[in-house]
Amino acid sequence: MRIDLHTHSTASDGTDTPAELVRNAAACGLDVVALTDHDTVAGHAAARAALPEGLTLVTGAELSCRLDGVSLHMLAYLFDPEEPELARERELVRDDRVPRARGIVAKLQDLGIPVTWEQVARIAGDGAVGRPHIATALVELGVVGSVNDAFTSLLATDGPAYVEKHELDPFEALRLIKGAGGVAVFAHPLAVKRGRCVPESAIAALAAAGLDGIEVDHMDHDAPTRARLRGTAADLGLLTTGSSDYHGSRKTCRLGEYTTDPEIYGEIVRRATGAFPVPGAGG
Repeated sequence: MRIDLHTHSTASDGTDTPAELVRNAAACGLDVVALTDHDTVAGHAAARAALPEGLTLVTGAELSCRLDGVSLHMLAYLFDPEEPELARERELVRDDRVPRARGIVAKLQDLGIPVTWEQVARIAGDGAVGRPHIATALVELGVVGSVNDAFTSLLATDGPAYVEKHELDPFEALRLIKGAGGVAVFAHPLAVKRGRCVPESAIAALAAAGLDGIEVDHMDHDAPTRARLRGTAADLGLLTTGSSDYHGSRKTCRLGEYTTDPEIYGEIVRRATGAFPVPGAGG
């Protein structure tokens, strides 16, 4: 089985619609794909409706969190999307995205970069506007060579155009995910190119609070980092996942570039009580 547990669609900051994403996942030989848009479940229904036969959909979301001033992302799998506490927090994060994005645009303009809100809004379309849309605008303007370049310079957490947004405390995020019957995996925990990362002592504290796993095999982790994280996971009794963090044409990663072991996937499904994987019936 080929299992990719971290992808994004136009419901947040990917370039594939949810329907295109599941069709592309099947075309590249995946057996299981998780749709984990940022702080939203808006793409799930369309993904279900288009799900090809032979492909299983795992519903999820990537929740924006912050600990001691450091941003981190928590992948939540197979939770009940109607659970009111978690739904309310997702809405608060989404509502803060537009003011935050406008603040980033203003900072870029102060730096003499001719990006406009209209350009960013056009790129975002119906998706939840975020830094990747602004990064794409910077690529269009020729300010940076790629979206990744923007994230490691102007838009990095310590970059000159960075603006904070409403983010969950990760321990509260764990409580909410568990309360909604979901499974929690810390996304790309040592992606140092993106900016500051939480110390490994924080991973241990999160594990003690109910964290299920950490994303190890990811494009932003080099081989020594992956080995280090596998050791950390073994010490803490955490599951280890691998995934592409696919954003369509917005980033260079490919669907299925990194995958999750079928036994780990089976354990994630076993632990979940809020929702079940959806088998494709030829949508």
